[in-house]
Order: sequence, then structure tokens, then C-alpha cells
Amino acid sequence: MAKRLIPLFNRILVEKIVPPSKTNSGIILPEKTTKLNSGKVVAVGLGARDRDGKLIPLHVKEGDTVLLPEYGGTEVKLNDKEYHLFREDDILGTLHD
Repeated sequence: MAKRLIPLFNRILVEKIVPPSKTNSGIILPEKTTKLNSGKVVAVGLGARDRDGKLIPLHVKEGDTVLLPEYGGTEVKLNDKEYHLFREDDILGTLHD
């Protein structure tokens, strides 16, 4: 049975990007150099509400690559895959090519 998690309010479900541990020529990289705090947005909530009850939409959308803080977020496992749930305020920025 496949499960799909849809975040509530201003939360964002992110799958962390795991950088390669080997270069194309076969050189094994040390663990410290492969650490990258970025991820791909899998799902987003509808947004938060202000004091008047108006919906404040999120700035990121599904498919965006985002820069994540070193610590934080809630780890979630779905179908043997690891995801992290962050609030929009925790996201540091978006990455573009």
C-alpha cells in the first residue's frame, strides 16, 4: 500500500539530496566533502493563515531544490525512503542552476 504525505499549513516535505561518494574517475571522496544541505521539495502544505484568516501561500513549490539548515526538521519514513518535514521559515533559500 503506497502512502502519500500531504503537509499541513506552512510545512514542506523534502527528500535530501545525497551527493556522490565517488568521482567519475573512481576517486572515493571523504565523508566531510560529500556533505551538502540541500534537498528536493516533494510536497507542500497550503500555507499559513494571518490574523484575519487570509491564506499566506508558500514561496516554494514541488520540484524546487532548496537549501536546508544543518540541524532541524522532522525525519519521516515512507515506503522505506527517508524524508524530512520542515516549516517554510526553516528553509534558507532555493537553489537554481
